[in-house]
Formats: sequence, structure tokens, C-alpha cells
Amino acid sequence: MFSSFIPPRQVAIGDAASFVGTTPRAIRHYHSLGLLPEPERDGGGRRRYDYDAMIRLLWIRKMTDAGIALGDIRDAFAGLPASGAAASGAAAPVSPHGAAAGEADVADVLEKLEATLEAKEAELQRQRAAVSRMRALGSRTGLLDEFVSQRLAGLPEGSLRQDDLDALLVTERIFGPLGAAVQAGRFVALATSQELRAESDRVEAAEAALDDTVAVDDPRVAEVAAERHAFEEALLAVIEESGQDAEDDALLAAWDALHPEGVDPDPGAGTGPRRRGRSRSLADAAGMMPYDFSPARARCVELTLELSLADAVDESLSR
Repeated sequence: MFSSFIPPRQVAIGDAASFVGTTPRAIRHYHSLGLLPEPERDGGGRRRYDYDAMIRLLWIRKMTDAGIALGDIRDAFAGLPASGAAASGAAAPVSPHGAAAGEADVADVLEKLEATLEAKEAELQRQRAAVSRMRALGSRTGLLDEFVSQRLAGLPEGSLRQDDLDALLVTERIFGPLGAAVQAGRFVALATSQELRAESDRVEAAEAALDDTVAVDDPRVAEVAAERHAFEEALLAVIEESGQDAEDDALLAAWDALHPEGVDPDPGAGTGPRRRGRSRSLADAAGMMPYDFSPARARCVELTLELSLADAVDESLSR
């Protein structure tokens, strides 16, 4: 005796959601993401879901329960047949060849998902290593590229100031890790000489005093520029006497070994290579970093550069 029960060919979105164990809102979200083709609507304008759609909904539910992101599921389904039976490999009244094709589609989905998860696992390990490094080195030192932080290794704890590390972070963004590593030698010298640090603080205070109340042609502007120039000359002499020139040469050699001819490092992306010509110009990068310099202080910087250039010209002529 045959049963009089005849299952529906299509069901409303509420029934589909109830059977799968999700919500109508979630199903609508699947449509918006392209996870599930939106079905045709009936005469009343309501979505109706067939067997194939229910199979794909079950696949999506299984994958999300496994913790797989919807975007990854969508990417895995990309390029596969839109119907649930073909995409999922569910049993359906098709030919043996069709069933085999469905199983191949399932294997493709799972292969793509596995590759995606492996890549995410590798990225997660990289992120964990980066966080561990930041904790080990200190949050600010750990933010610097490893090429830069290695130059600071061995300094007594607390000898570097927050402003020093912030300056290196800015330099790394503009000039790249190599430029910041070279500049790190400056802070190494300051950290190991109380006299130099005290003089640096004095000159910086004098520069900070050149606020908006000071006119550009005020004599103090030129005086502070001369003080800054003299300090930079003294600092350079200490750096040269300490043998840091040899360290700089070693840095350049190590950098060249890491970055063969034909690639340029991205100033904002550590030591990873990128094609030449894509880096933002130095002027553009420097112009995007805001500094609260008054016109008087900006003029002081210009005068300091002029004094340095004049010394370089004199030295060149005397050779």
C-alpha cells in the first residue's frame, strides 16, 4: 500500500531555514555573498527552494560549523555548477557519469578549502611570531623591522627613549629598513654617551622654543641652527670614532645580499621585495608625515641644511 504523502518540490525560505538549522536572514546573506544562487520567486513574490538548493545549504551549514569563513566557502565554490547536487555530490537521479562528476566537484571544493586553511595557518603562525617578537623586544622596538632592531641589540634596557624609537619608525617608513638601520647608529651613540644625550636635549629644547611667537628672521633662528649644526658635527665624530662606519658597511653588504638587483623594498613592508618603480617617492612620503613645526623652526631646519652643505663643499674643495 503506497503512502499518500507527496513531498513538496519547493519550500519557502522559512521552511528551508528551519530544516537546515539556520535563519532566513542567514540565507539571504548567503545570496548576497554569492554562496547560493537566488531562486526564482513564485507568483506571490516569495523565494522557493528546491532539493539542490537545500543540499548546498546543508553543505554551507556543515562548513560553517567547522569554523570555515563564508568568504572561503564562496571562493571554494567559485567555478563549480550552481546546483546543489552538482556542487555537493549529493545522491540524485543522474547517470553514473554525472554522479562521478559531482564527487569530483566535492573534491575540488575540499581541496580549495584545505589550501586556503593551510595559507591561513601559515599567516597565523607569522602573526604569532611577530607578536612574540614584539613582546620579547618591547612593543615599540618590536614594531621595527628586524633589520633595524638588530642594530639596537645589546643596548642597556631603557637606554633608548620612546621618541628615538618613534623617529626610527618614521624613518623606516620613508627611507626603508636600511635607512632606519643606519640612523639607528645615531641613537646607539646617544644611548652610550651621557654628554651627547644632554647636549641633544639642550639643542632640542632650543628648537622647540622657536614657536609661532618667533619671527622667521629673528636672530635666535640662526643661532639655534648653528647650535644644531655643531651638535651634528660632534655626533658624527663620535660615531666615526666608535667604528660604526664598519658596521654601516656590514649593513649595506647584508642588505645587498637580501635584496638582489632588480627589486626594491617597500618602505612600509619590512624587508620583503617589490618591483622597482612602485615605491612612493621620497618627497611624497615625507610630505605626508605631519610635523608641528612653526615657520621659525622650519627656517631653522633649512639653515642647518645650508650649513651642512657649505661644509661639504668646503671639504670637497680642500681635497
